[in-house]
Amino acid sequence: MTDRTERWLVGTDRLAEMLADDNVRIFDCSTRLEPDPASTYRVVPCIEEWRSAHIPGAGFIDIQAKLSKPHPKLRFTFPEPDHFQKAMRELGVGNDSRVVLYSRFHPMWATRVWWMLRAFGFDNAAILDGGIDKWEAEGKPVESGETSYPPGDFTAKPRPGLIASREDVLGAVTNGGALVLNALSREQHEGGGVAYGRPGRIAGSKVAPAREMIDPATKAFRSLEELRAMLDDVGATGEGRLITYCGGGIAATTPAFVMALLGRDDVALYDNSLTEWSVDEALPMETGPQS
Repeated sequence: MTDRTERWLVGTDRLAEMLADDNVRIFDCSTRLEPDPASTYRVVPCIEEWRSAHIPGAGFIDIQAKLSKPHPKLRFTFPEPDHFQKAMRELGVGNDSRVVLYSRFHPMWATRVWWMLRAFGFDNAAILDGGIDKWEAEGKPVESGETSYPPGDFTAKPRPGLIASREDVLGAVTNGGALVLNALSREQHEGGGVAYGRPGRIAGSKVAPAREMIDPATKAFRSLEELRAMLDDVGATGEGRLITYCGGGIAATTPAFVMALLGRDDVALYDNSLTEWSVDEALPMETGPQS
């Protein structure tokens, strides 16, 4: 285990030891996407599940309502720094806090918040490896009801290089200035499954599915060796800029998080991803098997 994994990926046993630390802030970030024929999907925060059972002391983060910029069509746009700073303070995060994030079923909701914190200058957050699924499977304690932390003094210090715009991605596609990496399924990459407008992938992009980075039995991340091999296969561990994307900027934070564990600090997230890209007929997309 590297220094980065110890800092940014916390095991269940280690978190159990941290529960008594008053400086620790634990948050459940779980969200469900429910199919909706009118809008592709509905965003449903798992707040009732959190009220029923959460890690002792853990607060809840409603990513869409609390941490996203309101938009008529885009679900999870990064907010302005003042908005994010205010939300973090209300949640109880301070500049000296140790934050641990988790989500149910898949870590992508937790990695989304982790990436947002990092993009706003905060590096002392970690993902609970295996989330609450692994925690509960091991018989570790949970509690019910509502919990919260006293207000914090979080200060946003934006790092613009960690967020890519549509223009950045178009430049990469047109000029070859970056590797563009799709975190959706291989089926979606080729044009099947759920589409966010036009089916398929951003032209020229490669695929490294976020779901394949997780052990389906334990919900924990696969070994760093397995993850590196997966990303090596698509050239994501080489030189040059790397931009990740997905449907709406959530799943894409999982390979971005993994790349950070592997030592790459320059990965950028295409925040609005295919929800923005696929509806603009002028922007190039592809379908079918990739050579």
